[in-house]
Amino acid sequence: MRIIAELPHPEFKISILMMNQKFIIKIEQGSLEQIYKMNEMDLTDGVNSVFELLDEPFLKTVGERFLGMRTDFKDSFYRYNF
Repeated sequence: MRIIAELPHPEFKISILMMNQKFIIKIEQGSLEQIYKMNEMDLTDGVNSVFELLDEPFLKTVGERFLGMRTDFKDSFYRYNF
């Protein structure tokens, strides 16, 4: 697996990796991460198509999902400790 690009973003660390003819989009925020995999053959313009997929509406839902993930984990941690 190799990193082929990193995209600047104020809230997330976004890395695009390549492995076994798949693009792997890794989005991190603190200790949480979301990973999306796409077959290279499904995209017409290679990594440029990946950049196009990462539009503002998509990244907005990624941020909302991170909030839900964080809440779920905190709730589970609270149940574990009490």
